[in-house]
Amino acid sequence: MIDLEKIKKVYVIGIKGSGVVGVVEILKARGIEVLGSDTAEKFFTDAVLKKNQIKYFENFSADNIPDDIDLVIYSTAYNVGNNVEFQEVMKRKMPISSYPEILAQIFNEKYGIAICGTHGKTTTSAFLANTLKELGADPSAAIGSRVTNWEGNALTGAGEFFVLEADEYQNKLARYNPNAVILTSCDYDHPDFFPDFEAYKQVFKDFVARIPKTGFLVVCGDATSTLKVASSATSTVLSYGFSDDCDYRIINLELKKVEGTIPSQVFEVMRGENNLGKFEIQLFGKHNALNAVAVIAVCHKLNFSVEKIQVALKNFQGTSRRFELIGERNGAILIDDYGHHPDEIRATLKAARELYGEKNIWAVFHPHTFTRTKALLSEFSQSFSDADKVIILDIYGSAREVQGGVHSKDLVDLVNKYDRGKAEHIATIDEVVEFLKDKIGADDVVIAIGAGNGWEVVDKLKSKP
Repeated sequence: MIDLEKIKKVYVIGIKGSGVVGVVEILKARGIEVLGSDTAEKFFTDAVLKKNQIKYFENFSADNIPDDIDLVIYSTAYNVGNNVEFQEVMKRKMPISSYPEILAQIFNEKYGIAICGTHGKTTTSAFLANTLKELGADPSAAIGSRVTNWEGNALTGAGEFFVLEADEYQNKLARYNPNAVILTSCDYDHPDFFPDFEAYKQVFKDFVARIPKTGFLVVCGDATSTLKVASSATSTVLSYGFSDDCDYRIINLELKKVEGTIPSQVFEVMRGENNLGKFEIQLFGKHNALNAVAVIAVCHKLNFSVEKIQVALKNFQGTSRRFELIGERNGAILIDDYGHHPDEIRATLKAARELYGEKNIWAVFHPHTFTRTKALLSEFSQSFSDADKVIILDIYGSAREVQGGVHSKDLVDLVNKYDRGKAEHIATIDEVVEFLKDKIGADDVVIAIGAGNGWEVVDKLKSKP
């Protein structure tokens, strides 16, 4: 274990990572000097780093690393085999730790509430952390996206709670010792690490089994996969959802529309036979109503006032890259969304169709990693039913992969097999922008979907002359 009290200066390899940057914010708040490096590619985390006045190099070089570093932290995307700075750190025999190791150490010091699942964990963890903040609990938090209310990825409160977006990839869950857990969903993902769905589910089963009997698990009760995982828990288990047998049940869901904005949602929550009252959230889509009820369940279990929970929920403005309204071009609505799994794409487009009715919906999808694209190719091809037109960019391999036996054209062909002429392959972001810039108008909605840098499509459409 690293004694963080003795650490004065930290260097971070892969500092722009969405999970890494939360740790960076927390360390800086502790008075530790932080600098690091990453690629020149632009991510939403660039703005977070600049806001915190953290210096970083946009290249990897042995010369970047100062001699007076007390600790090197690295993104798990990098290792001695693929990164020259990692090699240099080994050569100099500098103290080194992965970011999940440091994050786990900080998390395990507090009353840890971990939010895990294939989908929804970013929004739910941000929602919970912001709600606890509004309730006066002064929590700490590490979230995998910029939270609009904070304009950052982290909270560094003095209170007892630490809210963590807990990533299952590479079984990072094994490092955390939670007092409470929210399990939002469980659908097969990360085939580059998990050989099959059973192996994937097992890490969640192992995780919820570690919740102490004095703790609790809040689980989505609308899916058999999450309920099967929950059966491994020995703690109190509370279910939430739309189903009649959920412990916290959503009823009377309605939209509250205001011209020129994405509508808010209003619903009531039943706790058994007890109606907890009416709740309003600024986020759209049934999946976000579910995320909100998970937050309500946790806060209610922790004995916070329902009236104060109602006020806190209404104030949450969401996170970046989650059905985020970017602007317009020629009257066309531009939206960015981080969805990179078939179920996420389906939920995003379903919400868009519900919101924009008869408008022409363009889905610009940026597949993320070759292994995921190949393993879930059939599922991806059937996730665009609520889009009118689909554009598939070249696959974004990220730092993990450079190629992998599948091409975006394979996905295009499969989409068109089910719906002739619906999809086309356009290789680059700039080519998509050029293709759409004069084609779209007031009858169109363009949604950039994906975990890579496909967000640049709507960003450039908004700003391009």
